[in-house]
Amino acid sequence: MTSIRRTLLAWLLLGLAAVAVLATLATYVETRREIGELFDLQLKQLAYSTQIDDLLGGRAPNRPPRDGRRISGVSEIVTQIWDRNGVLVYWSLPGAGLPVPVTEGYSDVARDGRAWRVYTHVSGDHALQVAHALDERREIAAQAALRTLVPLALLIPFLGLLIWYAVGRGLRPLDDMSRAVATRRADAMSPLAEAGLPRELQPLAVSLNALLARLDEALSAQRRFTADAAHELRTPLAALALQVDFAARAADAPARAAAMTELRAGVARAARLVEQLLTMARLEPEAQARNFSRVDLGALANDAIVARAPIAEARGIDLGRTGAATVEMSGDSANIATLLANLLDNALRHTPAGGRVDVAVTEEPGGVVLAVTDTGPGIPVAERGRVFERFHRGMNADDAAHGTGSSGLGLSIVRRIADAHGATVTLEDGAGGKGLVVRVRFPGAERH
Repeated sequence: MTSIRRTLLAWLLLGLAAVAVLATLATYVETRREIGELFDLQLKQLAYSTQIDDLLGGRAPNRPPRDGRRISGVSEIVTQIWDRNGVLVYWSLPGAGLPVPVTEGYSDVARDGRAWRVYTHVSGDHALQVAHALDERREIAAQAALRTLVPLALLIPFLGLLIWYAVGRGLRPLDDMSRAVATRRADAMSPLAEAGLPRELQPLAVSLNALLARLDEALSAQRRFTADAAHELRTPLAALALQVDFAARAADAPARAAAMTELRAGVARAARLVEQLLTMARLEPEAQARNFSRVDLGALANDAIVARAPIAEARGIDLGRTGAATVEMSGDSANIATLLANLLDNALRHTPAGGRVDVAVTEEPGGVVLAVTDTGPGIPVAERGRVFERFHRGMNADDAAHGTGSSGLGLSIVRRIADAHGATVTLEDGAGGKGLVVRVRFPGAERH
């Protein structure tokens, strides 16, 4: 597992090492240049200050030098004197063998694998050569550079410890935040303290607090949903228990058949409620996944109508569709099919025999509208704002008498699916003020 502290330490130490190497190299280059300029100047000064006649008068050509000369504590400077005929008449170092000078001034020469810096001074009939080995200049520059590198190399371990401590101290607020999150209870959704945090941790704290707020909202919604579901399931389960008891105590076959019919209807209602509860749970905000694609709203409407045609026929209800044949839009086909199913089931449930349910898919500026119209009792204007709440029922007397009351989840499911698609749902009176029209307007639809 990676560590921010170790990563920072490694990169900072590598950076320091690179800086030390570059500083040493720069010191070496600059020192070599400055030493070269200094030695060149001293070679020239030595050449002009040397008396050729004194050297020639005090030393035989084939005799070794009586003493050597040094510049600033550096190794011996080689001196040679040539006459007009190119004959070596004086040398300070036997065997140096510097070549006959060609021009006056500075020159670089190589002899026996060794490079020399030479200054030639012509005076009268003689030419004086003063030379110094270039490898000794490089050695001096290397020593100066090494003196620069050694202190830096000795400081790197100390700097490493200092960086380790400084990074740990800088990351302490992050460690504190991590411990604060790790020691929280699962249901503790209060925001983290943002006061006193470093600037770099402020965005993280804000994001975590926003996440905690969303989790708190989701958990609260889940708790409410669980409580509502438990309450709503209690009634149909109790009714089923009573119907089973009635069936068991039936005195004759007709009574037993009637009890079984009621029992099957109760099981169907309970199954419908469970199905709606599962659908609602799937549509909770934290459970939805945006899985949009191009869907044909007209085709989905046709499928929903065909699936419910037998129910409509059995109840004597005229079920049909109008509007465009094909309308494509962006959406989740499974969820839109669920929306259609709930709208049609509600319409069929509340429409009396001989009534009519129409499904229309029409295009309008900026979108497409799905409308489901029925000739049932409708919904009073005062209740239209509440029918989208979970488990809200506006069941009329006929519904109660025939046991066709809804679960109170259908329109709530419709609203959630519509919200996920950016659509709006409106409730209106039918023609002549009778029945109900549910309009779902989807944005950005296209017809092909």
